[in-house]
Amino acid sequence: MRLCVLCTAIVMLLGAGAVRATAQSETCQVAVHVDGFRNQRGDLGVNVFRSPDGWPEENGKTVFHSGFPIPGDHATAQFNLPPGRYAIVVLHDENSNHKLDRNFLGIPKEGFGFSNNPKVGLSAPRFESATLQVSCPTTETSIHLIYK
Repeated sequence: MRLCVLCTAIVMLLGAGAVRATAQSETCQVAVHVDGFRNQRGDLGVNVFRSPDGWPEENGKTVFHSGFPIPGDHATAQFNLPPGRYAIVVLHDENSNHKLDRNFLGIPKEGFGFSNNPKVGLSAPRFESATLQVSCPTTETSIHLIYK
């Protein structure tokens, strides 16, 4: 009888662990709608950051980065992320080199934008001003491109 109770307790604990692991590995669909493209050349680059480390240009410090086609004056990037807070930066990568090109003064030559569409001065906005909450089943956000 004690063995049966022990076995039942172990099965219940293992089952609870499986439920917890499933909840932690849950992913949500994210749809990023981008408008304001000046042409259809190149790709829409999307970088997603979980922390300010590397924000906003270091691809190696992102939790997600990818390129998407530009079918017209707007495009939508769809991907999956676990629930949480993230900041998103988008780039109209006109020459498909996976980075923001700048002129000799350091001014961006390609369009860019951030989640929450914060005001952009001479430098990128703070990570915190671009964060958004990703929740399931779907989170949608719209970003307007800026050309300097």
